Amino acid sequence: MARRCELTGKDVMSGNNVSHANNKTRRRFLPNLCNVSLISDTLGASFKLRISAHALRSVEHRGGLDAFLVKASDGELSDKARLIKAEVKRRQAEAA
Repeated sequence: MARRCELTGKDVMSGNNVSHANNKTRRRFLPNLCNVSLISDTLGASFKLRISAHALRSVEHRGGLDAFLVKASDGELSDKARLIKAEVKRRQAEAA
């Protein structure tokens, strides 16, 4: 399982630990990933996703999973999230 957010694409970064003596050793910065169940209002179902804490705040700010997915670009979404987005768009088009 990749250490990558399914909604924002945020993943592992690398950098240096720098000591007081200015010695540099390589390290990894891991994203703060959470296993959450998000509810889609359009589909009436919940989906288990592994997303970052930052993405969870963004979903709440935009007004839910459906609003977030419709606005998000396909490049940063995981395959699972892209399938959910396509289904949400299809249902919203049917309702309109």
